[in-house]
Amino acid sequence: MSLPMSFLLAQAAAPAAGAQAQSPTGLLSFPVLMILMFGVMYFIMIRPQMKRQKEHRAMLTALSKGDEVVTNGGIAGRVDEVGETFVTVEIASNVKVKVQKGAVSQVLPKGALKAD
Repeated sequence: MSLPMSFLLAQAAAPAAGAQAQSPTGLLSFPVLMILMFGVMYFIMIRPQMKRQKEHRAMLTALSKGDEVVTNGGIAGRVDEVGETFVTVEIASNVKVKVQKGAVSQVLPKGALKAD
């Protein structure tokens, strides 16, 4: 009932020989898959983020005195002075806050602050 040792050795060596005989397309599929995954990630995540950053930079360069803005912290006010890196925002009469230009998250339509 015991199997000869040469039969067992032949069975054990068979998968190892089959593993080495892969087709060339099997070797190329991994790099192609990685490139394809990077392309998908670029169009789904990286490109839209770059577009939002470009729009934010354009909004900050177009910022001028009298614009009504909201900062990242939720402070709403009217721009009183625009500097190179800072913006002075008037949040109430005679109450002015100086914030970094990058902290301005959005520009509100004219008259939005008076509606509240």
